[in-house]
Amino acid sequence: MSNIQAVSDDTFESEVIESKVPVLVDFWAQWCSPCKAIAPMLDELNEKYQGKVKIVKLDVDQNPATPPKFGVRGIPTLILFMDGQVKATQVGLSSKADLMNFIDTHI
Repeated sequence: MSNIQAVSDDTFESEVIESKVPVLVDFWAQWCSPCKAIAPMLDELNEKYQGKVKIVKLDVDQNPATPPKFGVRGIPTLILFMDGQVKATQVGLSSKADLMNFIDTHI
């Protein structure tokens, strides 16, 4: 069971844009195999970066308004937000080491 908080179109502003800590958003969908493959890595990283980075997920099928605002076309797409702004974007399946490097480079 994932320990990653789900956000929605309705909660995106309060949970991501207004967050005091950096937020890594996983844009995903139930039918996406690479999204399912990346989920356990994000669970591990959520524990590793606890207090430093908040990791959340947004189901693109259930929340169609938010992804186009940030140019999300393919999934999985990971977007790191800091101070309400997009700091970095990564599209596609990555290794755990690549994900750690992605976060460490930008926070």
